[in-house]
Amino acid sequence: MTRPSRLILACLGLLLPMAAVAGAAPHADSAAAHDKPAGHKGAPRQVAMHKALTAKVRDLDEIRRSKTLRVLVNQSRNSSGEVDGKLIGVENLRLRAFETYLNGHASPAQRIHLKLIPKPKEQLLAALQRGEGDVAAPGEGVDAAATQGLTASAPTVEHAPMIVVGNKGERTFTRIEQLSGRTLALPAGSTAGEAITAINDKLAQRHQRPVQVEWVDGSLAVEDVLEMVQAGIYPYTAVEQPIAERWAKVMPNLRLQRKVALDSPGHISWFTRANAPLLSATVDRFVGAYEVPADQDTAFVKAYARLYKVHYPLASADRRRLEQLRPLLQRTAHQQGMDWLNLAALAFKESALNPSARGAGGATGLLQITPAAAQRVGVGNIQEVDGNVQAGAKYLAMLQRKFFSSQKLNDRERMAFVLAAYNLGPERVQAMRAEARKRGLNPDRWFFQVERVAMEQVGMGPVSYVNSVNKYFLAFDRERESLEPQGRKLAER
Repeated sequence: MTRPSRLILACLGLLLPMAAVAGAAPHADSAAAHDKPAGHKGAPRQVAMHKALTAKVRDLDEIRRSKTLRVLVNQSRNSSGEVDGKLIGVENLRLRAFETYLNGHASPAQRIHLKLIPKPKEQLLAALQRGEGDVAAPGEGVDAAATQGLTASAPTVEHAPMIVVGNKGERTFTRIEQLSGRTLALPAGSTAGEAITAINDKLAQRHQRPVQVEWVDGSLAVEDVLEMVQAGIYPYTAVEQPIAERWAKVMPNLRLQRKVALDSPGHISWFTRANAPLLSATVDRFVGAYEVPADQDTAFVKAYARLYKVHYPLASADRRRLEQLRPLLQRTAHQQGMDWLNLAALAFKESALNPSARGAGGATGLLQITPAAAQRVGVGNIQEVDGNVQAGAKYLAMLQRKFFSSQKLNDRERMAFVLAAYNLGPERVQAMRAEARKRGLNPDRWFFQVERVAMEQVGMGPVSYVNSVNKYFLAFDRERESLEPQGRKLAER
């Protein structure tokens, strides 16, 4: 063979596998999008692909020698939630059983510990391809294009159709054509997007309006979207039927449109890297023999039943109260360099926009500020609504300035940390960030990362608090144009 021929074949050998990896690139979540410019390409991306191709694949024998199996888990609470030491996520429970299975006949020297690595669902398989884990457990359906170079296990859940979910105030659908002109809110990584594209092709042939997709903020997982659908903030979403049925146990106002499946029933599986045949075969044997515990959802319902209860914040009476308070909220927020809708969301959570509200520990008024916190920022009279809002806004701004000013934080994460500090105290939140860093979690992300430490140390209360305020902000933000009528946007200027 001539030298040029050998060179051509060598180049082809490099290019072919690279094309497969390039097709599996994940969608960026909100934090990743903040850190990297949109459309960033070139040498760094090629280096990342090369690393994914050359990262060593660990099979079960090497994993036993290392005594650690790295499992990439979907960070959603549905998949990997843990509250007060109780395993709540469906994958947590299955993975605990898998750990027992692996160690059933192992000598002490071969016992394996599972290290769970939570990531956004849309990043899991790419992380597995890069060798950041040995197994990926999405807990939901995944895009088939992202599985190139990976081995799917036997199904952990068989026949999981993607169904439409609304609240009980919405109509019942019996045919897919009735979705024409409707909007479905979807979390990042949802496989419903591809199914909706196919549905829209059929609707176009019939000259019907397409189904609209609203991709929600990266701070929301599937369970958060379901909660906002129950509240009427989002009209509809689409989710795998087993997941919808599980969350309907704690969200009784959801309406599961079982007659309207967006696609044929798919499977939910775990994934391993190619060239790990022993690990892959072991996963298959375990999954095939695993039986879901009859009481699997007992702790789940107990932990969450009273927490996923955000309300619709833009009912007519609430909207009128917000309009009355808008000039004050806008003026005060502008003085502190913050978005007035953050104040509005906090006020809705704390007092339902009632300036006369009284709480525990001396907390009072619209923002439920305490006298001690108000004095810390130099405000004395918090009984009057102006002083109350000024004190709350100054305190929030002080927390942000002193503790959470890092450029590593995007806007929603920064506000989440500020809210957690408003609820728990800044020193405690900083200690949680330090603990998250020790555990390999991202200390610059509250949602699904540092909040895991909070759930373990103090329970779901503060986590639910931050989530609720965040959802109210997102609800207001969707209606920003109507809440800030033209010509009245910053009345204080």
